[in-house]
Amino acid sequence: MSGRALSFGVVAEAYERFRPGYPEELFDMVMAYADHPVRTALEIGAGTGKATRLFAQRGVTVTATEPDGSMLAELRKHVPANVRTVQAAFEDVRPAERYGLVYAAAALHWTEPEGRWSRMAALLEPGGVFASCGGPFRLADPAVEEAVRAARAPFLESDEIPSPDGTPPGHEMQWPGTELQRSEWFTGVQQSTIERRLTMSARDYVGHLSTISAYLVLPISEREQVFDQIMQVLPDRVEMAADITVHLARRCYED
Repeated sequence: MSGRALSFGVVAEAYERFRPGYPEELFDMVMAYADHPVRTALEIGAGTGKATRLFAQRGVTVTATEPDGSMLAELRKHVPANVRTVQAAFEDVRPAERYGLVYAAAALHWTEPEGRWSRMAALLEPGGVFASCGGPFRLADPAVEEAVRAARAPFLESDEIPSPDGTPPGHEMQWPGTELQRSEWFTGVQQSTIERRLTMSARDYVGHLSTISAYLVLPISEREQVFDQIMQVLPDRVEMAADITVHLARRCYED
């Protein structure tokens, strides 16, 4: 697992404060796809439990896995009693049981490509559901976005994570759907979008940036400078385009 993947623990409280939660529509979409009651779920890279709460508060018994101890400690402050926590990277999770659902919320890109889908399949009941969701958190106003890009440029060319398999942004099927379609372990791949617009203060927007790995791996002095530069070009409040792309697939039934 990369250093960027493990860079979040130092800002666990900020992650909890500034990262938005997930809408009920996501839960409804996953359950509609499953087409039967889902009682158990394994979450990959649970962070501070933003998505954990969505499923656990609706009766699903969730096992939340997360490699960073600080993130997991923050998660435990916010989740209901039907959540079991395991400090482990996805690659180190042992399939002691099989789940009706395995899901990742803005975390799958941190997993190792080698053996990803066979490992995923081993954690799922035959016919069980895999779900992944995420998406860029972008300034909705092009002029503000350009001003921020220019302010950031001396320090960072981009703060987004490129597609793990090189799929171009305009392609009809995005990653990880592209990999799922090629996998012998999964069928019924679907891609959907939940449209979402959020408004926040300039300070909260910079707070959100402080939880993004591209900034976290900068030297502290550079990080402070880039945040100062960005604050100077922001209006008091900013509108965010925060659409959630959802990928769903079903684990093939065994012969």
